[in-house]
Amino acid sequence: MSKPGLPQGTRDFGSQTVYKRNFIFETIRSVFELYGYEPLETPAMENLDTLLGKYGEEGDKLIFKILNNGLDHESKKDSARAAFENILAGKNDKVITERALRYDLTIPFARYVATHFHELSFPFRRYQLQPVWRADRPQKGRYREFYQCDADVVGSKSLMNEVELAQMYLTVFEKLGIDVELRINHRKILEGLSASCGGSKNTIPITMAIDKLDKVGIENVKNELQEKGLDEKQVEVIEKYLLIHGTNAEKVQQLTDVLPNTAAQSGLRELQYVLTFFERDRSKQSGSSGNIVLDFSLARGLNYYTGIIFEVRAKGVIIGSIGGGGRYDDLTGLFGVPGIPGVGISFGVDRIYDVMDELKLFPPTVQRSTQVLFFNLGEEAAFRCFDQMQELRRAGIRCELYHEYAKFDKQFKYAEKKNIPRVIIIGEDELLSGIAKVKDLRSGIQTEVPFGELVSVFNAEN
Repeated sequence: MSKPGLPQGTRDFGSQTVYKRNFIFETIRSVFELYGYEPLETPAMENLDTLLGKYGEEGDKLIFKILNNGLDHESKKDSARAAFENILAGKNDKVITERALRYDLTIPFARYVATHFHELSFPFRRYQLQPVWRADRPQKGRYREFYQCDADVVGSKSLMNEVELAQMYLTVFEKLGIDVELRINHRKILEGLSASCGGSKNTIPITMAIDKLDKVGIENVKNELQEKGLDEKQVEVIEKYLLIHGTNAEKVQQLTDVLPNTAAQSGLRELQYVLTFFERDRSKQSGSSGNIVLDFSLARGLNYYTGIIFEVRAKGVIIGSIGGGGRYDDLTGLFGVPGIPGVGISFGVDRIYDVMDELKLFPPTVQRSTQVLFFNLGEEAAFRCFDQMQELRRAGIRCELYHEYAKFDKQFKYAEKKNIPRVIIIGEDELLSGIAKVKDLRSGIQTEVPFGELVSVFNAEN
C-alpha cells in the first residue's frame, strides 16, 4: 500500500490557514472593487496554442502540459509513438498534448477580451483571483500551484491607469500591514539600452540576463551577455546602466547621462509622470510615496510588456517579489484583435501569506473558529441545546454541540484542542431551572445565565 503524499510544490491548507488566506483575498478584493474593477473567472486549462510563445523561452518551459486522453487505445498507439519522439526532441505534438494548465491570468484574460470583444464596454476593468500552475523548481516562496490576484484595465492608453494601479498596490499592502518597496521601470528604457548595445535583436537576451541580476549577481549577468554575443563595449554600457543608484531624482540624471537616446528618454518621461502624482502632496496619499523606487535593473522577463513595469518586494524578509505587472499595449493582437492597449498588476498571495506569517502580521480576528461549544449531556438536554444554538446562530454567534454524550473531561479537552473559548452546560439541573452554566476557558470564570438571555449576553461580549 503506497504512502499518501502530495506532488512537489503543492500544499494542503487547514482551516486556520484558509482563514488567513481568505483575509488576504478579501483585503485585495475590497481594494479592487473600490477602484471599479469587476470579477472574472477563466478555466484552469487553456488550449496549448493560447499559451505557448507568450512568456518567452524560459516561461514556455514552465508550462504544465496536459496529456491527451485515449493514447493507450490500439488505434492511436502508432501515432503516439511517433509523437513521443517529437516530444523527446523538444517539439510539441498535438497527438500527445493540446491543452495546458494556465501559467498566469493575463494571457487567459487577453484571450477572453479577444473572444468577447464586441460584448464589452471599454475601458474594461476586471479582477481575477484564481490558481495558476508552473513547472518550476519548488523552494521557499516558490510553488508549482499558487494563487494570483490580478487587476487589469484594457482599452485605454492613459497613464492614470498606472497611477491608480500603483496606488492600489500601496493601499493593499498598507491594509495588510506589510512594509513594501514598489519598484518601477519602463520597457522603452530597456529598448533604449538595447539600441545602444547592438539594436533590437539584443533586446530579449539583454532583458533575460538583467532579469536574473538579483539571483546571480552582476558578474554572472556580464558573463551571460558575453556568451550571447555582446562585445566588451556593449557589456560595459550595460554595467554602467545596472550600477545607477541613489534617489529617484539622482537616478533620472544618471540614466540621461548613460542613455540619452530617444527611446530611453520617452520611457523616462512616463515614469516621471507617474512619480509626480505621489510626490506632489504626500500628506494626502494613502501609502508612502517614498516606497516607490525607480529600478532600472527591473526587467520583468515576460515578452508582452511594452511600457511601465511594476514589481513589489517586502521589506524585512528574504523572499522573491510578492507582486508584479505592467503595460502590454497589443496583447490581444496575439489573438486576432489588435490595437487594444492594456495594463495590469498581480499579487502573489502565497508569498504574501508567507511574509505575513513570518512577520506575525495576521490580526487575531482572522481566526473564525467556533465561539461556543454546547456540552452533550443526554438526549433531552441535546434537544434544548439545539434550540439555544439556533438562537445564537441567528444572532451570528458560531457554535456547535459536542457530537455525542460523553464525560465532562472529554468534552473539555475537545474545546481546548479546537481553541473554543467558551462552553455552555445544560444538564438535568439546568433544564429544571432554565439557567445555563457558561464557562470562559481562557479566564476559568463560570457564570449562570437564563436561557432567554444567552443571545444578549454573547452579543454584549462580542
